Amino acid sequence: METRPAGQPTARKMATPTVTQMNAEFVTQLAKTYWAPHSKKKQPFDYKVIEDIYVKEIVKSRFAIRKIMLLEFSQYLENYLWLNYTPEVSSKAYVMSICCMVNEKFRENVPAWETFKRKPQHFPSFFKSIMEASVADEAESEYSLHERTILLLFLDHCFNSLEVDLIRGQVQQLISLPMWTCLQNHRLEQELKKMQKLRKFWNLIKKTDEKMDSQARAQATQERTFLWQLIQKFLSVLQSISASGPVPLEKVHYCERFIELMIDLEALLPTRRWFNTVLDDSHIVVHCHLSNLSKREQEGHLFSQLLDMLKFYAGFEINDQTGNALTENEMTTIHYDRITSLQRTAFAHFSELYCFALSNVAAVDTRESLVKFFGPLSTSTLHRVASHLCLLPALPEGVETKYEKEFLMELLVSRHERRISQIQQLNQMPLYPTEKIIWDENIVPTEYYSGEGCLALPKLNLQFLTLHDYLLRNFNLFRLESTYEIRQDIEDVVCRMKPWQSEYGGTVFGGWARMAQPIVAFSVVEVAKPNIGENWPTRVRADVTINLNIRNQIKDEWEGLRKHDVCFLITLRPTLPYGTKIDRRQPIAEQTGLMYVRGCEIQGMLDEKGRVIEEGPEPKPKLKGDSRTYRVFLDPNQYQQDMTNTIQSGAEDVYETFNLIMRRKPKENNFKAVLETIRKLMNTDCVVPDWLHDIILGYGDPGSAHYSKMPNQIATLDFNDTFLSLDHLKACFPGYRVKVTVEDPALHKAPFRITFPICEGKGKKRKSSDEEENTQEEPPTLIVEPHIIPNRGPYPYNQPKRNTIQFTATQTEAIHAGMQPGLTMVVGPPGTGKTDVAVQIISNLYHNFPEQRTLIVTHSNQALNQLFEKIMALDIDERHLLRLGHGEEELETEKDFSRYGRVNYVLARRLVLLKEVARLQESLGVPGDVSYTCETAGHFFLYQIMSRWEAYLSKVKAKSTQALDVNDISSFFPFHQYFSNAPQPIFKGRSYEEDMDIAEGCFRHIKKIFTQLEEFRAFELLRSGLDRSKYLLVKEAKIIAMTCTHAALKRHDLVELGFKYDNILMEEAAQILEIETFIPLLLQNPEDGFSRLKRWIMIGDHHQLPPVIKNMAFQKYSNMEQSLFTRFVRLGVPTVDLDAQGRARASLCNLYNWRYKSLGNLPHVQLLPEFRAANAGLQYDFQLINVEDFNGVGESEPNPYFYQNLAEAEYAVALFMYMRLIGYPANRISILTTYNGQKHLIRDIIKQRCGNNPVIGQPNKITTVDRFQGQQNDYIILSLVRTKAVGHLRDVRRLVVAMSRARLGLYIFARVSLFQNCFELTPAFRQLTARPLQLHILPGETYPATRMVRNNRSTYALINAFICPPLNCRCFTVFQNGELSYPAQVIKDMPEMATYVYNMYMHMIQSSHHYQYRQGLMAPPASTKHEDHHPSQDEEMEVESLPSETKTAEPLTCPEQDQSSEVEVSKNSTDGGTEILSTQSEEKETEASDATEDMAESSREQEGKAETEPEKSDAQPAAACEEGARNEEVAPQGVVEPAEGQNEEDAEHHAMPQHPGRDSDSEYSEDEA
Repeated sequence: METRPAGQPTARKMATPTVTQMNAEFVTQLAKTYWAPHSKKKQPFDYKVIEDIYVKEIVKSRFAIRKIMLLEFSQYLENYLWLNYTPEVSSKAYVMSICCMVNEKFRENVPAWETFKRKPQHFPSFFKSIMEASVADEAESEYSLHERTILLLFLDHCFNSLEVDLIRGQVQQLISLPMWTCLQNHRLEQELKKMQKLRKFWNLIKKTDEKMDSQARAQATQERTFLWQLIQKFLSVLQSISASGPVPLEKVHYCERFIELMIDLEALLPTRRWFNTVLDDSHIVVHCHLSNLSKREQEGHLFSQLLDMLKFYAGFEINDQTGNALTENEMTTIHYDRITSLQRTAFAHFSELYCFALSNVAAVDTRESLVKFFGPLSTSTLHRVASHLCLLPALPEGVETKYEKEFLMELLVSRHERRISQIQQLNQMPLYPTEKIIWDENIVPTEYYSGEGCLALPKLNLQFLTLHDYLLRNFNLFRLESTYEIRQDIEDVVCRMKPWQSEYGGTVFGGWARMAQPIVAFSVVEVAKPNIGENWPTRVRADVTINLNIRNQIKDEWEGLRKHDVCFLITLRPTLPYGTKIDRRQPIAEQTGLMYVRGCEIQGMLDEKGRVIEEGPEPKPKLKGDSRTYRVFLDPNQYQQDMTNTIQSGAEDVYETFNLIMRRKPKENNFKAVLETIRKLMNTDCVVPDWLHDIILGYGDPGSAHYSKMPNQIATLDFNDTFLSLDHLKACFPGYRVKVTVEDPALHKAPFRITFPICEGKGKKRKSSDEEENTQEEPPTLIVEPHIIPNRGPYPYNQPKRNTIQFTATQTEAIHAGMQPGLTMVVGPPGTGKTDVAVQIISNLYHNFPEQRTLIVTHSNQALNQLFEKIMALDIDERHLLRLGHGEEELETEKDFSRYGRVNYVLARRLVLLKEVARLQESLGVPGDVSYTCETAGHFFLYQIMSRWEAYLSKVKAKSTQALDVNDISSFFPFHQYFSNAPQPIFKGRSYEEDMDIAEGCFRHIKKIFTQLEEFRAFELLRSGLDRSKYLLVKEAKIIAMTCTHAALKRHDLVELGFKYDNILMEEAAQILEIETFIPLLLQNPEDGFSRLKRWIMIGDHHQLPPVIKNMAFQKYSNMEQSLFTRFVRLGVPTVDLDAQGRARASLCNLYNWRYKSLGNLPHVQLLPEFRAANAGLQYDFQLINVEDFNGVGESEPNPYFYQNLAEAEYAVALFMYMRLIGYPANRISILTTYNGQKHLIRDIIKQRCGNNPVIGQPNKITTVDRFQGQQNDYIILSLVRTKAVGHLRDVRRLVVAMSRARLGLYIFARVSLFQNCFELTPAFRQLTARPLQLHILPGETYPATRMVRNNRSTYALINAFICPPLNCRCFTVFQNGELSYPAQVIKDMPEMATYVYNMYMHMIQSSHHYQYRQGLMAPPASTKHEDHHPSQDEEMEVESLPSETKTAEPLTCPEQDQSSEVEVSKNSTDGGTEILSTQSEEKETEASDATEDMAESSREQEGKAETEPEKSDAQPAAACEEGARNEEVAPQGVVEPAEGQNEEDAEHHAMPQHPGRDSDSEYSEDEA
């Protein structure tokens, strides 16, 4: 897609070639002949084929993306182009073909360089060809400008792939210090003077050049001058664009791509370090600024935006050589140095500039004053001034300059004018988007971005210049992505409100929306004075009055608006007359007369006296009537800009025009708080630990933060209950020699304390070869010390909870690394026990470093709750646990771990302990009330308990003259009466040591009571719940858990409280946005300028789905979906890869383990009965079932991106019904699909066919693959939906998630011919297609099966030899152990399976005397092409005539089935078949339960992903909100058609349609502002 200037028609979805079109293409026929992977007889390589394809298919079609997609998908690059490439056969067509394929792979977001890595020897010569073609003379070059643009894009991809060794080896030659040979001599000398070290390097380069032969020198010169020559080529193209008249788009696109390349070179320190000086010396920014293209409003719009980005990065606050960020003072010093240098030059050489030279800097460093002083000078004089500053070559005497005066003036002025601080600009920026930004598609691209054009957006790549650059890029992208979602919400709400022009010219609303209300009154009530040095108010508040004459449920939602919730104030001035229908396919803002949008933040609702109702535990007062007034905060920056505009230009006052207020769902509405957090971070000195700083920016040694290279390694660690036995310990350290400090084998019991040999990461002394050999022979030694946990008391609950998991060697290494200081990265494939490892690390840190505090951060509430439930099962005192956020109510426990829940626990625990003190006092006969407070209890312990204990010890401890008597321990024990409720007898009397240990344990139990009371004493002194909760957070809690969203929202509050922590553990780290991973590192103030953070443990899986980014432009172009975890992996940060899974059968694991380094299986997946038993009634444990069109239809798209496939949906449901009928539990089966549309279709079919049938019921989940990430089930039925294009399953990460959800059985319904040809999916589909592609069932078998699974290859050979029938046979017999077993049946297609299940059900019901349920099962779908169908079944599906001439029938239902939940069924008028449409009139309760399930599912869904299509979030077609869209459309997610007696607007009480913005699938999973 080309990026269009504003005002051009809205982008539309790009057509993707279908399978039929692919097969009909000439390219496809060639592929089958020459390179298709499934072709058996391939023709030998023919160079002419490449020439023909390039000329006839690519160039002739003007590089049509459709043609290139076909070629790339056919594996043209992998199997033909690069496989046969040699320098001898290289040509223009060959080089261009390869570039087109690589660019297409990047556009599709699939790995591009893997092919080149397999055959790297010819890449240097190929890259040289690219360089030569890019800078060839235009007259001599055979490459067109369009082709050179493609080469530029290829080069840009290379420069952005520096992590690939193959690419880096070629690119480094172009951007190293020798490229300064392109500088003017004076400029070169000036630069070398700045750093003496550079001069030494430069002299070394010159010496090396002298030793080169002529060929090597020519090669070096070509590499060093390449980028300079490229700049000159660009300038010639730029200058060829005229000021008026038509301009070729090829030139515009070339210029845009070139500026994009320059930005990317400037935005990476390795490429910027030497290139920035060359760029500055070429004055490219000045040339571009003065060019005709930048002055063209339409054609140059994107070019100008890109140029602004290039200006920003060209003058970025960084020292190019050292990479250090420049402070504000240093930037000011540089500015003063430049202007004083200009003044000295003027004073020494230009008498006409004396006045300028003698002025103070502040008087002459503005653009106006510089123009005033230098404007009168001649062009030659200006040139000489510039040459004295080393900006231009010296001008010989008597020679006129070739430069224009405008260029010379701009060169001098732009270089010396005062710089506006970037942080000041940021602080003046409004955080809420306005109508100018929201509907400017150059700033906020549409959802239809296909990846073809470039955009003026920052990119998140591997490296960043400084922390400021890192935060700024994330700030801009986060802000724009939020704006994209806000646009969706506003358009949806405005359409629902149906604004029309009244007869009198005003605005009347013909509809209503749940999330919006007309404004009755609006007034600004406070504009506070600005702070000193600022020109915007510190605070602006307004009152908004609305009338809530609506249903109580919606009214409660409006009254439930909390402090800091964000709303939007909208001005609508519609021109459409009353009753006009809004066309969602046309721009909404123009149709509805949308004039202004301003954001605001709720302070609170006003009571009857006009006071803000404060939030708190007290119930809110009940207000009379329906009128409600809210006090809101407006954006001070925006208010100042609006008022300035009103005063200066006479524009109307925006704040007197608002007539609509819109709220948003809390989960989608956190953007302002996150943006404020990022902005505050940029205004503070971000103190990241020194050991992390360079790694976060992407520089230095990626392994420098690994514990083996940290200077503060810990030699001895207590592994507590990590190991179950000494043998287990030895098995976990296979490369070590284990030395136990205790010789007695009886004492070799856990827990163990281990002393490790310290690895010196730095400053290692080099050893001789003999020493190295000796070292290699001796494995390192572990010193293991078994120790006994001190006795904690005589009660059973005193016994510590113990770990029962037998960790593997890699899991143990992950635990060890997590306990050491530094950065620990754990890659956890599906089923490898990531959570167990995380919990053990937390437990070990808690016991090893009791004074340290650990912060747990996860992506979702669900993951946090799973982690918390496992932590509670370990030996961690629950008073030290705290859960922040709004997800704690989902914890499957009666205990409340929220702030106030923990305060209540402490207060309740205090009372319990004081009762224990009273009981202890009573047992000792001490008078008085010592159990009144924690303070009195403390005195009691000090004066009564300790004295008795010390006296007791003096009696029973060994003395040199006295023999020890075991009976003395019991007889002198002072607390017998207190412990009378413990299991008796307390003392065994067997040995002195045993009884003494028991006595000390009893005292520890007593001491712990008083220790806890001392900790709780503060809760007596602090009276308010808020103060107590703050104390708990800051002092008491040792393990604090929150989601990344909560961390981003509450950072300011946490820092203000003085929150401190030493360790961070992040679960689901690969699913967290980059910026939301970074913010939790800075939730505390530094101590003496240093961060106290000691450990950062990240656990995740970058091979599964990344963070959810709905907009394709931000996801693809800006790479916003890249998590920090993934970036660290790309950078080469050391990881611990867990390598043994215990979730799935080994055969199922093989479908995805190829994606991981060495993923194997734990022994139990081959030993436990559930894994050894076959899947009852199904011949295979996994199978890919080919599904052809049903009644001529494959995939359908009733609304944009709402993909459905009726045949697959019916087949999946039929298989589920079959499994239920033979005894499978419903809760062990889940149905997954890759698209939202299919999810809704399957839910409708389930509901229609069996949902209310007690014999069958509903599966555990019907959801999408994206949402099911992080979950699992025994049996998964998967529908891949697409039949025309692979779609977003081409993202291998989604494939891995889909293949890894099943434990025991996986059954996939798909169009095999489409997916088996996809290169990225080959490893999985090769295994899937090795088995029959028709469903094989064993109807005689019932659940659970007694048949065993055989996993070895000979078994499969046996099956193929004995049980695979001839093609025309549909039923055969399985032989097991040489004996006849169950008859197996091959299901040909979906109608056959549906009919079979129907008949099977009817037979079962009749034979089991439950005939009353017979009508609960709907007849199977009929196909006109299927000759075996039963007419009687078709007759049952007959439908009556409706006014719309659509035939519908009353479906068969169970007697108890509610008739209001019927689903419409339309008879296909062309083929007589039936088609189930998505439910469009469901009961409120059903919809609510669906919504509840959606909210509870993992907050992951990225179905909005469109590669080429693009595959947007499927649930949001605009047309679905129109009236009458009932018969031929499928309702989008959450849309409910009016039930009987309702109008369309009332239907919104059931559900609101969700849009492609952040919805319940978002990573923002907390209901907080």
